[in-house]
Amino acid sequence: MTDFATHNDARVRRAFEVARAAHAEQVDKGGVDYINHPLTVARSVGNDVSAIIVALLHDVAEDTAVTLDDLQAAIPLTADELDALKLLTHDDDTPYLEYVARLKTNKLAAKVKAADLRHNSDLSRLQHPQRKDLERVKKYRRALEILEEIT
Repeated sequence: MTDFATHNDARVRRAFEVARAAHAEQVDKGGVDYINHPLTVARSVGNDVSAIIVALLHDVAEDTAVTLDDLQAAIPLTADELDALKLLTHDDDTPYLEYVARLKTNKLAAKVKAADLRHNSDLSRLQHPQRKDLERVKKYRRALEILEEIT
């Protein structure tokens, strides 16, 4: 497995540090340290540095107190990376599938979201999946269909 703490790219190392700190007190639905989710997503996007950085940071602005401006100051991000992170930060006022459809305008965001959805759809991460988990996976499969039209 790739160790992002010692990655040969300084921005990847910094993105890992920022994500780890931002998600430090969080756990996922299975009770596992949340940082494992962005790490898994980052490992699944290949060797593209921008995709790795966006994958590591994809939930930071949405799920923590860290803002996109904070991320830009900490890394710094390219325009493409920042645009992808903006698109990946879901606004609760936007219907979910509409949000997913918008990601199709940015190949980097779509690639990371597809990897995110695949990991989030893995019910083996939960000890006792409930009906709501099955419904969520169904929604994620529809979202993947939307994204896979371009990825």
